[in-house]
Amino acid sequence: MINIKKSLLGCLAISAAISAAVILPSPSHAAAAKTVVQAAATTQTGVIQASVRLRDKPSLSGKVLGYLKAGEQVNILEKSTSYFYKVKTSAGKTGYVSTADQYISVGKASGGSSSGSSAGSSKPEGSTSGSTSGSSSNSSQSASAAIEKVIQTGMKYLGTPYEYGSDRNTTKTFDCSDFTRQIFKEGAGVVLPADSRQQGTWIKNNSTSVTSIDKLKRGDLVFFMSYKGSSSSAYAGINKSSERITHVAVYLGDGKLLHTYSQKAGGVVVTDFTNSWKYRFMYGGSVLK
Repeated sequence: MINIKKSLLGCLAISAAISAAVILPSPSHAAAAKTVVQAAATTQTGVIQASVRLRDKPSLSGKVLGYLKAGEQVNILEKSTSYFYKVKTSAGKTGYVSTADQYISVGKASGGSSSGSSAGSSKPEGSTSGSTSGSSSNSSQSASAAIEKVIQTGMKYLGTPYEYGSDRNTTKTFDCSDFTRQIFKEGAGVVLPADSRQQGTWIKNNSTSVTSIDKLKRGDLVFFMSYKGSSSSAYAGINKSSERITHVAVYLGDGKLLHTYSQKAGGVVVTDFTNSWKYRFMYGGSVLK
């Protein structure tokens, strides 16, 4: 009887050992499984730094779906171009926003965090070695860098002859709007409308227009009315909002303009933002943001 009990106890011990071997994973397998779960639970997130447009495609010509406000958190789905992230908002809306770091700070956050977490919980892009591949280079590809490329493109055309109504398919000559269109197309991949009035409308529809020269930024398009004289009195009482745009230039900052307006002036030139230009100034705005 005693032998039978020992045999039964031995069988039970063996069965328990086999069950434990089947059910419990080895330490290495457990660690691997934990890593997989953590990887699946980690997503790249962005925190909006300043009000920015949400568009239906990765282009400044994309339809504006709405605005994202500072402090709002979004999921980064992909980097569609050098200038746009595809994102999903906390409300579930999907669209595209600028990659410029003045508009969005990108990092990693746990997939389990709520969409209402504070802006301070997200680490700035590139702040840790654990950020996604290429995130540091993404942040460097900002709107300001693109603007510099546009300006460099414009500078290479210095001296190119002026021709009113120039052929948009050649760079042998330019008029004012042909020049601005060409350098933004070549330098930033943005295709603006073909004439200055349409470009002015484009800025109002796709950017924020400013009527104060002090608020202009480097690389902004600036629009002017017709010349009426060299003194301020010649423009007294004029409602500029109802005037017709007759010229467009690129603001370089430090009181300088990059543009083309006559053969006599030497074609594409850099000039001072003199009083005669200031009197004619209507508004300006940024193409890239």
